[in-house]
Amino acid sequence: MIMTAKDKLKAAAAMKAYDYIVNDPVNNIPKVIDRLLALGVDDHMAKELNDVKTAFMKEDGNWRQLIMSLFTDVDPGVMRKMMETFAVNATMIGGPIHEKLREQYNCNIPWAILMDPTSACNLKCTGCWAAEYGHQLNLTYDELDSIVRQGKELGCYFYLYSGGEPLTRKADIIKLCEAHPDCAFTSFTNGTLIDEQFADDMLRVQNFVPAISVEGFEKDTDFRRGDGTFAAVQRAMQILREKKLPFGISCCYTSKNVDMIGSEEYYDAMIEWGAKFCWFFTYMPVGKSAVPELMATAEQRKFMYEQVRKFRKTKPLFTMDFWNDGEYVNGCIAGGRSYLHINANGDIEPCAFMHYSDSNIRTHTLLEAYQNPLFMGYHDNQPFNKNMLRPCPVLDNPGRLTLIVDQSGAKSTDYADPETAKEYCDKCVERAKAWQPVADELWACGGGRKCAGAEK
Repeated sequence: MIMTAKDKLKAAAAMKAYDYIVNDPVNNIPKVIDRLLALGVDDHMAKELNDVKTAFMKEDGNWRQLIMSLFTDVDPGVMRKMMETFAVNATMIGGPIHEKLREQYNCNIPWAILMDPTSACNLKCTGCWAAEYGHQLNLTYDELDSIVRQGKELGCYFYLYSGGEPLTRKADIIKLCEAHPDCAFTSFTNGTLIDEQFADDMLRVQNFVPAISVEGFEKDTDFRRGDGTFAAVQRAMQILREKKLPFGISCCYTSKNVDMIGSEEYYDAMIEWGAKFCWFFTYMPVGKSAVPELMATAEQRKFMYEQVRKFRKTKPLFTMDFWNDGEYVNGCIAGGRSYLHINANGDIEPCAFMHYSDSNIRTHTLLEAYQNPLFMGYHDNQPFNKNMLRPCPVLDNPGRLTLIVDQSGAKSTDYADPETAKEYCDKCVERAKAWQPVADELWACGGGRKCAGAEK
C-alpha cells in the first residue's frame, strides 16, 4: 500500500509545521501543539500532546533540554530528514496503514523490521550467539532491498540492522539509504567500524542513525567485548559529534554490570558522550553456549525499572527498556505486532531473541510469513500475560513460546548448535518465578500504566 495523495498532503503539512517550529522552537512548539488540539484529536492523542506541552514548558526541564539539543547538536538537514522519515512517514503515515491492513488480513503488520545483513562480526562478545555463526551467512543487497520494498507496500518505513556487525556491510547500508530516502534506518553496532568516511556518507544520505552498543565504562565494556573496544567506541562517538550526527546507545544489562548501567554516573556519561537516546535490553540466554548466570535477577530488574523511570524525569535522554516498558505498548511487541527479525540466512523470526521460523524470505513474501502459523501464534496469544511488566513468552512466561513453536511446526534457526524452544524456555524458569511476585506487586500498586484488553 503506497502512500495515497491524502497521505502526501498530510506529510507536506507536517513538514511545513516543522519548518515553522525550527524558526523559533521555544515559542512555536507550544503553538503547534495548541493548533493540533484545536483541530480535534482523540482523547489519547490529546493527553499525549498536553503531556508533551507541559514537559516542554518547564524551562529547566530535562525534556526541553533534550528537544533543544536536537536543534543545536544535530545537522539541520539530518534533523529535517529524521522528522520526515521517522516522525511523519514511519509513525504518522505508517500507523494508520498498519491498522487498516491488520484488519484486512487479520494478522500482525509490523511498524519496524529488524534484519541482519550478515552474521560476520569483527568482535567476539561473551554470551553473544553471533560470535559463533562466523562469516557464514549473508543477505544480498537485492534481498535487503526486497525486504524494504515489501515492507513499504505494507506501510513500514523504519528499518533496523543487527548481526553480526552490520557495518561490515557499510557500502550496502548506505546504498539502501540512497535507494529509500523515504525510510528511516538505524543499526545496533559495536561502533568500532565508524570512521570519517562512513560519517561523511551518513551526513550525505541523512537517514541513518546508529545505536552504539556500550556496556558501562571501559572495564565493563572490554570485559564483554574485548580489550580496546571502549577506546574505539569513544573515537567513533567523537567523530559523530564533530560532524553533528545523531546517535544513541544500546545497552545490554546483565547480572555483572547492572549496577553500573543503572547508575546516575552512567546516565550522565551517556549524555556527555552526546547520545540522544538509549535502548536497554536484558541479557537473554539464547543458544546452547549461552551463560544463564548473566541473566539479571529479579532484584536487579526491579532496580532497572526504578532507575529508568526516575531518570526519565530528570535526564535529557530518551530511554526505552524493551522488557520493563511492556506497560507502554501492551506487552510483547514481537511476532510482527510492532516488529520482527530477519536473520542473515533469510529466516523470518518473531524476535531477535527467538530463533525459530517457519518462513524464509527466499521462499515466502513478508505477508505470507505474517499469515503463517508461527506469527499467527503470536497474533492470537498476545498479550502473553495480563501484567504488562511480564510481557515476554520466554523470560516472563516460559512455556508460551514452546507451545507456539510446537503447534506451528517452526524449526530452530540457530546455525551453530540448534536448541528446542523448551530447552531455551527452561533456562528462564527460575528467573520467571522470582520476577513474578515482584512484577505483580509493582503492577497491583499502580506502578504500571494498565492497558485495556489484557485479560489473558
